[in-house]
Amino acid sequence: MISAVIFDFNGVLVDDESVHFDLFREVLEQEGVTLTDRDYHERYLGYDDAGCFEHVLHDAGRTTDPAYIAGLIARKGARYAEVAEQGLRFFPHAAETLKAMADAFPVAICSGALRSEIVYVLNRLGVRDRVSAIIAAEDAHKCKPDPAGYLQSLDALREHLAASGPKGPVLEARNCLVLEDSLAGIVSAKGAGMWAVGITQTYQAHQLRQSGADAVIDGLATLTPAWIKETFPDDHLG
Repeated sequence: MISAVIFDFNGVLVDDESVHFDLFREVLEQEGVTLTDRDYHERYLGYDDAGCFEHVLHDAGRTTDPAYIAGLIARKGARYAEVAEQGLRFFPHAAETLKAMADAFPVAICSGALRSEIVYVLNRLGVRDRVSAIIAAEDAHKCKPDPAGYLQSLDALREHLAASGPKGPVLEARNCLVLEDSLAGIVSAKGAGMWAVGITQTYQAHQLRQSGADAVIDGLATLTPAWIKETFPDDHLG
């Protein structure tokens, strides 16, 4: 049965994929590298900040080192904080859906965003205390589409459950439901052995299904405990 829910962040709860693209493009332009909207969505969306900068620069024939990439990330992070203070857009029902999930399941966030960005948004939504674990860019051993981040989320949820109550059955990957907007994220979740629900806030339904999504929804309001029970019954999970 589904026993935990893991949310991606950008493009799922906070409507800031376009903000990240603008900031990647801004920082890269300062380095003399052009990033187009098409390339970003077809090749780089889904990577964390380090992965995006590294892949774009590599594809442009540029050499990099960790210190150089860290500097680019810091510049982008500072600009994101400025934009966030001016106001971010959240997807409809973001807070309500996360609260409903947290009432029924332990909830984690697994994202390529910086921890400071995630915590800032969760506080703005008033749901920071409803999230049991956060795996952010600084934590993940590898970025999506590698499954590492979701496997780390599983470990973090296991630790939370062990510390918060009587010992029960060990949480397994097949007990986890992931909500993702990106193709790389769907691949990551499936690679971790989890169930993946795609949300059509960045890509179209057929693209999400082609990447392996087990189900697709058009908005956060659809994601309820009742919908999960109906869509992923125990006999379906085997």
